Amino acid sequence: MKPVTNPLIIAPSLLAADFLRLGAEAEAVENAGADWLHLDVMDGHFVPNITFGPLVVKALKSRSKIPLDVHLMIAPVDPYIVAFADAGADHISVHPEAGPHLHRTLQLIRSLGKKAGVVLNPATPVDTVAHVLDLVDIIMVMTVNPGFGGQAFIESQLAKIATLRRMIDATGRDIYLQIDGGITPVTARDVLNVGADCLVAGTAVFGKPDYAGAIADLRAAAPKIMPEFAVSAG
Repeated sequence: MKPVTNPLIIAPSLLAADFLRLGAEAEAVENAGADWLHLDVMDGHFVPNITFGPLVVKALKSRSKIPLDVHLMIAPVDPYIVAFADAGADHISVHPEAGPHLHRTLQLIRSLGKKAGVVLNPATPVDTVAHVLDLVDIIMVMTVNPGFGGQAFIESQLAKIATLRRMIDATGRDIYLQIDGGITPVTARDVLNVGADCLVAGTAVFGKPDYAGAIADLRAAAPKIMPEFAVSAG
């Protein structure tokens, strides 16, 4: 397995931030060295929780200089793509289960000038993205079941990450392999060893008193030399 070509991206998840201070929290993690700001949008239908909508994204856009990485956990998703794009989302990631035509949804996102992502739940097979890789900028692997922060990492997803790394490398495209759920400095090392290059971290950053130190701890988990990944995961 060849090394990833993208630099390591740290994307703190605002779901774990202080909701009374969202603007200040966004600025704080940006100043602490975050690369992207991850926004989990939940509708209480597709996942069992409700968070925020386009108005919050628009407000945060005025406070954040780093890309807004928007993860839509809503169904149906297509009617809301334009609203989140207009609000300032730089990346829009969707679940295949959230609409009938994934290919068309990705085309829509890219037509709006945004990076397009596909999110794979723990039980969603990797073959789901096999025929849309030409339209994908980000593949996100959920290493917890979506809907709540602070869950334990699902170890079985390491094999999926390794398989996706091989699929991405075969395309020759710079597709980010993003991991969301249960990320700590320990699990970060595991997923980076099998090919991830983007970490979504909620409580691992916002749950710490020192955001810069927490982000540095995640970066320190990256293998120093990656001619091959240390763990094959099957």
